[in-house]
Amino acid sequence: MVTATTHGVKISVKTHYKPEYSSPVQFHFVFTYKVRIENHSNYTLQLLRRNWLIHDSNNTVKEVEGEGVVGQKPVLEPGQSHEYVSGCNLKTGIGKMHGTFLMERVVDGKRIEVKIPEFHMVVPYRLN
Repeated sequence: MVTATTHGVKISVKTHYKPEYSSPVQFHFVFTYKVRIENHSNYTLQLLRRNWLIHDSNNTVKEVEGEGVVGQKPVLEPGQSHEYVSGCNLKTGIGKMHGTFLMERVVDGKRIEVKIPEFHMVVPYRLN
């Protein structure tokens, strides 16, 4: 698990390889990642947008940007957390992701960018 804290918001990410949905002979590797967002700030925050950079080990980079996360724009009071699971397909068995969340303080509308730490996706047998 990797973590990063920006403006009092802690982001933690853990990945899993999904062999049952992957087909290495067809260059299709599926990973899931679980994201935990913890609001350690003094403000109520709403997650508005996400921006991901997905790097495959074949030197391709894909950008994914959009509203919320998995169809939600969670509001987090101080001390609250939110978790979600999403997925990623790679052409190779090794890659990485990182990005940002755009969040807004509910009290005054100030927007802040929160770092999503870089995490790696590696097919377990590639580590041998």
